[in-house]
Amino acid sequence: MPDGKEGATPPGTGRSGPDSAIPAAAAMAAATMDPATIAAALGARRLMRACDRAALATAQRPADDGTGTGAAGWPYPSLVLVAFDHDGSPLLLLSTLADHTRNLLADGRVGLLFDGTAGLAQPLTGARLSVLGRAERSDDPIHRARYLRRHPAAAFYAGFADFAIYRVAVERAHLVAGFGRIHWLSAAELDLPAAAPALAAGEAALLDHLNGEGYGPRLGPATDGDGESWSLTGIDPEGCDLRRGGYVARVDFEQRIHDPESAKLTLDTLIRPQDGSGQPGGSTSGTEKAGTETAGGGST
Repeated sequence: MPDGKEGATPPGTGRSGPDSAIPAAAAMAAATMDPATIAAALGARRLMRACDRAALATAQRPADDGTGTGAAGWPYPSLVLVAFDHDGSPLLLLSTLADHTRNLLADGRVGLLFDGTAGLAQPLTGARLSVLGRAERSDDPIHRARYLRRHPAAAFYAGFADFAIYRVAVERAHLVAGFGRIHWLSAAELDLPAAAPALAAGEAALLDHLNGEGYGPRLGPATDGDGESWSLTGIDPEGCDLRRGGYVARVDFEQRIHDPESAKLTLDTLIRPQDGSGQPGGSTSGTEKAGTETAGGGST
């Protein structure tokens, strides 16, 4: 079924420039963006960060043995688990034995589809986001730590020699928020947050403290009390991530934070009372039905 006629402008053909130029460009774009674009960008960022998996599209490379497979240049889709850097850049744990990794090593251009339609009787009325960017290997230990907190089961194979973290530098995005609600967003219009070095440096210690104080169950969706409880797995400028066994959830912040102190103050305003009554004060994206963990490798 078609999504409806698009009235949005298609993406440009040039690169958006170095990552370091994006925050300044985003600030300039934000000053001139119309309310509809601002709302679309917010919805896109929240949808993306709430997902723990995505469909990855790479360009199929020529056969390694030079014989040709007949598929060179064709889009190659696959399923990957995903985490995010503090600045919103997607993080993937990939093996060089996988076709999609070999493809992106030959051509770094990738697409990621984030699906927010789970549980809807009419899926095409729900939101989905296509992100276009360039993937490069990252040996930053903070990227690795954030990924493994988001996907703790990946620790089993993350140390294998063929696995590494790849960071996707976002260049543009395409949001379909429902029939006829379609927006192309440049990297500047998407308005991803700037790097937050103070938060990155203090995140692990803050998570240990908050989980020790029982913040997870007071922030995550209500449960029946059986099995594992929610725990915090990540805090970024725009919200926090939670996990409960094989399920994930997210609490979005209304204002951006940039260091452990402002994160703690914000979370203190969002948690439920100690007795577990009431609802968390922030908007929660993702439920136990929306984020099941997949078994096995970090990508298939």
